[in-house]
Amino acid sequence: MEFKITKKEKYTLIEVQVDKLDSQIAPSLKSELVLISGNKEKNIVLDLNQCRYCDSSGLSAILVANRLCKNASGIFVLTGLQTAVERLVTISQLDTVLNITTTVEKAEDIINKEAK
Repeated sequence: MEFKITKKEKYTLIEVQVDKLDSQIAPSLKSELVLISGNKEKNIVLDLNQCRYCDSSGLSAILVANRLCKNASGIFVLTGLQTAVERLVTISQLDTVLNITTTVEKAEDIINKEAK
């Protein structure tokens, strides 16, 4: 199982259960995101706590999540970034576009504050 998806009261939590978010995993993550969005879920927390590596296809999946949430007037929060993944996000300047926190609890706080 590559992801653990948990439906919470105000958001859906997706925990990546593999150590690489790359071209092997990203397409199925995108599919899950589209399904979640199609179910009228507009707030998504993506937890990359177990993920030690991410490539451009992984970043693409993260951007898909962000766009789906934005289009639904929802909130996307990225959490649990490991050093290498955080570096990639910063180099790509996605840290200026995305909501990023260190823990799922902090992500939940953001959603509780901003969710309508």
